[in-house]
Amino acid sequence: MKKLYLSQTDKKIAGIFGGLGERYEVDSTVLRVIAILLTIIAHIFPVVIVYLIAWIVIPKEKTIHF
Repeated sequence: MKKLYLSQTDKKIAGIFGGLGERYEVDSTVLRVIAILLTIIAHIFPVVIVYLIAWIVIPKEKTIHF
């Protein structure tokens, strides 16, 4: 089972949507568009709070250097 990590390769700000996309095999761009729509519908505040909490709670992806 894959674990959820902040993506180090597919990120715009923190890598949350890149990590979610990798975990659930969904295009991260689709997740970003959904988040933007939810932000507009929910009047920005709740979505931003959830994003910040996720940024703090989700660990960074482990990278292997050769």
